[in-house]
Amino acid sequence: MPELEIRRPKMDDIKQLNQFFSIVITDTFMKEGIGDRLDDIKAEIEIKEKYIKTDLESNGELRYFLIALDGDKVIGSIEYGPASELIRDHIDDASEEMFEVGTVFVHPEYQQNGVANLLLHSIYLTLQEKGLEEFFLDSGYRIAPKIWIKKFGQPDYLLKDYWGEGFDHLIWRIKVSDCLGEK
Repeated sequence: MPELEIRRPKMDDIKQLNQFFSIVITDTFMKEGIGDRLDDIKAEIEIKEKYIKTDLESNGELRYFLIALDGDKVIGSIEYGPASELIRDHIDDASEEMFEVGTVFVHPEYQQNGVANLLLHSIYLTLQEKGLEEFFLDSGYRIAPKIWIKKFGQPDYLLKDYWGEGFDHLIWRIKVSDCLGEK
């Protein structure tokens, strides 16, 4: 694996981050067999662009991103922010005061090299530093759950066929201390 830098994004990174989101989201949709859903791809990219803008405008107070760089090339991202409406609507005690970790993306050329694990560990430390004890993580893609189940076990919540037949939505509720190996 290359020597990576994990850091907070800067305003100068926005153009490259938006290109990164476009590459990764389009690639993910293609791998999922739904690459023809151009409106959905566009909407997903726009959401991520909005999230990064919210992070930078609020100095990480409303959304908090970390990015991975190989030299000056953005190759990964992760963020946390308020639990999504989808989570709040389907989990009884989920509120806007609870957080979810998301936008866990790795450039296709760098996948399966530990980049996501570095980003995850960095966000766990950030959550711990901010006194946050748990978070949600969710996925509606069919490929990602294999990774998340290996890492976090079976999901705590399953929304069967949420995105259409055979497209479930999975939600994990995770304790930060468990991720950091604390008791």
